[in-house]
Amino acid sequence: MAMRFTLPSIIRTPARRSAAGRGLPLALAWLALVPWYFAPAGRAAEEAGTKPRAAYERTPYALPSESKFEVSGIAVLPDGRAALTLRKGEVWILENPLDDPTRARYRKFASGLHEPLGLTWHQGALYTTQRSEVTRMEDRDGDGVADTYVTVAAGWGLSGNYHEYAYGPVFDPAGNLWVTLNVTIGSPAKLAGHRGGTPLWRGWAMRQAPGGELLPVAAGFRSPFGLGLNAEGDVFATDQQGNWWGTCPLIHVQPGRFYGHADSIPDTRRPESPVKDPGVLPSGLTVVEAAARIPGFALPAVWFPYVKMGQSTTGIICNQTAGAFGPFERQLFIGDFTLAQVNRVFLEKVDGEYQGACFPFLDQMQSAVLQMAFLKDGSMIVGESNRGWNSLGSRSFGLERIRWTGHVPFELQTMEATSDGFRLTFTEPVAAPSSLTPSQFKLSSYTYLYQQAYGSPETATQDVAVDRLKVSADGRVVTLTCSGLRAGFVHQLVLGPLQSASGQSLRYDRAYYTLNRIPAAGR
Repeated sequence: MAMRFTLPSIIRTPARRSAAGRGLPLALAWLALVPWYFAPAGRAAEEAGTKPRAAYERTPYALPSESKFEVSGIAVLPDGRAALTLRKGEVWILENPLDDPTRARYRKFASGLHEPLGLTWHQGALYTTQRSEVTRMEDRDGDGVADTYVTVAAGWGLSGNYHEYAYGPVFDPAGNLWVTLNVTIGSPAKLAGHRGGTPLWRGWAMRQAPGGELLPVAAGFRSPFGLGLNAEGDVFATDQQGNWWGTCPLIHVQPGRFYGHADSIPDTRRPESPVKDPGVLPSGLTVVEAAARIPGFALPAVWFPYVKMGQSTTGIICNQTAGAFGPFERQLFIGDFTLAQVNRVFLEKVDGEYQGACFPFLDQMQSAVLQMAFLKDGSMIVGESNRGWNSLGSRSFGLERIRWTGHVPFELQTMEATSDGFRLTFTEPVAAPSSLTPSQFKLSSYTYLYQQAYGSPETATQDVAVDRLKVSADGRVVTLTCSGLRAGFVHQLVLGPLQSASGQSLRYDRAYYTLNRIPAAGR
């Protein structure tokens, strides 16, 4: 599963393209990709050993010939069929998602929507977020086509700017409806008629209680494409690298918090805002320093190191398949647009706040990954579209199915923080545990700049010493005792050549833990 870039694919792929439509010069793409590609930390460990048996199989679905199938939302219906939104404004039903993907059958369910970017099934109906509203769609006469379109939530501003995407909805366990909104890009002076130029609630997460009105919840987003729940029902959003974002984050969305993007600040001064005005933002500090200085500023739960773990995070899905999708139950899977891949996230709570590690999962998808869902058998269905912005892959849109073969791959299952290091749990026992040495576990830490300029390099990098290790009796858990841990920093782990007791090489040799808080002693 190692990523392989050929020179032509690098030339086609800007350093920063996303569903928000932004990019960096081509030269920066090359500078970003070259050191990562040639560094040992950037390759799957399978490159160095025997290629393992495939743990996951990926199969494209055949698509209707009459439509450009840019899948932007997926909802699995109670009867097992899959509903799919297309960016062009339609909803289709995949009638037989568990059958042979080459013989997929579809039916058009709805049309006339304005760029829907999300889909969910809730209380007997489909809900999607268009640019200007959340819409409930129902088929009341039973002919398989939507005959009612009802606005259930609205109230954010629009100027016609291309960047004003809206995402969702997601319903939390209490029945609250959530959406997230892009900021507007461009000079406010050109956006006349919206409070001096800025449309209302851009860059915010919004929530609507059952029977209530849509209200602002949290501010400071840029392009929060991904919106989803973890196994506990908490709401998370991804955002995408750009101004004020050094790299892509995963954010636990909580009322009253400010996550860093300046364009949402004007609305914090409105009387209904739950977020306090953070004041004038400093620029050029590290994000760790900014979090200590700016009132209400909250760090993401996880940072996705740029290029190493994708370039533009998208959809969020939680694995609650009871083991049908392999050894990663209750973990999150995150899409990436530019590198056309799916990544994996393990979360834990430290002092009541989420933090955790991200891992590679599956690359070389056929197009930019937008949304994902789990089918009734526990396989994953993935919707794709790269319209307007380049991505890796052989197609410009598509739909694929990822199925676990039953083979357990040898890789890091979890990475947990301790008071003096990390606890690593592998999917299989390691071979010859008594021969493991600290030198096989390389750790370093770094952070990002908080700045109005676009993105950030890794900064303030330091090595973290692995002083000693301990292996559990069953050979699956390796506990590292370290010196030099830094709260607020990404801690990058690169594993030396390891094999499992069954003879497998590691599927991937790297992980990235966002250590916002160092646990108290004894954890």
